[in-house]
Amino acid sequence: MAENRTRRTGGVIGYEYKEVVTDPGQASFLMDGYANFGWEVDENVMPGGREKYPERAGSPQHRKTVIRLKRDRKIINKMELTRLQRNFEACVSQIAQLEKEKTSRPMAAALTVGILGTAFMAGSTFAVTAEPPMVALCVVLAVPGFLGWILPYFLYRAGVRKQTEKITPLIEEKYDEIYEICEKGNKLLG
Repeated sequence: MAENRTRRTGGVIGYEYKEVVTDPGQASFLMDGYANFGWEVDENVMPGGREKYPERAGSPQHRKTVIRLKRDRKIINKMELTRLQRNFEACVSQIAQLEKEKTSRPMAAALTVGILGTAFMAGSTFAVTAEPPMVALCVVLAVPGFLGWILPYFLYRAGVRKQTEKITPLIEEKYDEIYEICEKGNKLLG
């Protein structure tokens, strides 16, 4: 593709550059998407145009991929392509937010129940260590305390399942919107 542009312009091509930091699982999707707006992977920077670096030391699950892209500065329909690209990026951001939403509410509910369970256990401990020991109150407070420690796991799993059922159609709509945006961008490059 670069060869055709070199022949057409008869020499030098001025490029603009862009770096995208993403999760490794999204890298291929984003490279394919950005290609519809005239971007190509910059092979001059690194073989494959990508590098990985840890977000936090010692946590391989938080690795990010840097995608380095370039595009001809004199690309035709640049303003419209840039507008479509911004819509694409907004949709990608919304999908990431929806993915987080699958677990954020269930996590908050599970943590709340766990903290309440811990409060009941603290009350139970204070009841048994009081002078004189209040064993009956200790038992009454220990039961919801133990339940507050056991239930969060099940609440979390049920909540994630429910949120996933609710949010998956919204994510699919966003992917359809991305497909339409990329299709429009590709036609402008045409």
